[in-house]
Amino acid sequence: MPQNHFLRKLDEVIDWDRFTGKLLRYYKGKGEIGQAPYNPTIILKMLLVSYLYRISERQVETMANDSLSLSYFLKLRADEKTPDHSTLTSFKERLLKNGGKKAYEELFDEIIKIAIEKGIKFGKLQLIDSVHTIADVNIAKNKARQKEGKKPRDRDATWGVKGEKLILNKDGKRETKTEYFYGYKDQISLNAKTEIITSVKPGYANDYDGRHLPDLVEKDLKKGIEVKVVAGDKGYDDGGNHYFLKQKGISSAIRLNDYRTKKKDESKEGWAEIKESQEYNEGLRERYKIERKFAEVKKWHGFSRCRYIGFLRHAIQCYLTFMAVNLKRLVKLLTGISFRGEAKPM
Repeated sequence: MPQNHFLRKLDEVIDWDRFTGKLLRYYKGKGEIGQAPYNPTIILKMLLVSYLYRISERQVETMANDSLSLSYFLKLRADEKTPDHSTLTSFKERLLKNGGKKAYEELFDEIIKIAIEKGIKFGKLQLIDSVHTIADVNIAKNKARQKEGKKPRDRDATWGVKGEKLILNKDGKRETKTEYFYGYKDQISLNAKTEIITSVKPGYANDYDGRHLPDLVEKDLKKGIEVKVVAGDKGYDDGGNHYFLKQKGISSAIRLNDYRTKKKDESKEGWAEIKESQEYNEGLRERYKIERKFAEVKKWHGFSRCRYIGFLRHAIQCYLTFMAVNLKRLVKLLTGISFRGEAKPM
C-alpha cells in the first residue's frame, strides 16, 4: 500500500478508537461486547468509505472483501469476515433508534474536535447557506399513488423553492421563472479559512432559511470557534438575525435586500453603514467557497439525491456526507494529500 495512499493517511490522522465508546453507548451494551461480532467503528468506517467514493453499501461490502487498501484501513485480518450490507443497515437503524439524530451529530462534531486538537486554525468568518437534496421519489408515480388513496412514497419530503432563472417565453421575451424541487433542505455553516463544515442542521424543503441562522452560530460557538463575522445570502436577511449577531458581538455580512437601503426613513443609514463596512464586503466575497463545497458534495458524493426515504434517514445521509468531506479536508490540511475520488481502493 503506497505511503501516500489517502486511506493510509486518513488512518494516521484520525484516532478511530475514540469513536468506539460513543458508538457502543448507542448500541446499548452491544458491539464489542454481546452478540454483535463487529467493532462498530469498523462499520462506521465502511459507511464513510461508501460516501467518500459515492458507492452503495452493497458495493462497499464487495470492495472490503477485494481491496487490500480498504482491508488495511478497516483493520480486518485476511481471514476475518467483512460486515455485509445488511449489517451496515442494522448499524444505521440501531443508532437512529437509540440516539436519533443526536447520535449522528455527535459523530460529526467529533471530527471538529479532532481538527481543533490537531492544531487546525479556524478563521473568524463563517459562511452560512442551505443546500437542497431531491427526494428518491418518482413524482408522477407518487401522484398516482395518492390519487388511489395510498400514502406518498416519502411522507416527510416537501416542495421547496430551488431558485429563480431567466427564460425566454413564447413571445421571445425574457422573464423570471421560479424553480421548485421535492425533497429536503439542510442548513450548513462553513469556516471560510479552513473550508471545514463546522455545523449541520438537517431540514425540510419548505423551511424558511432565516430562522436557522442563530442555531448554527450557537453550535459553532459551543465548539470553541471564534466567530466574528457571519456571511449569508438574502434568505437570511431577517431583522432578528441582525439583532442576534449584534448581541453576540458578531459583524453581519448577510447580503441585504435592496429595500433596506432604499428606504426614505432614517433607519436606512444603519443598513448603509453595514453595507459599506469592510466585514460585509469581505464576507460576501468569500461566499463562493460554500457554493463550491455544495457543488463538490453533489457531484462527487451523491448529495444531489436522497439515498434513503424519510426525514430521519435523510439526516443520516446529511451527517455522513459532510463527515466524509470534512475528513477529506482534514487529511489535505494536515498531510497535503488530496483525495482522488476516481481512484478506488485496490
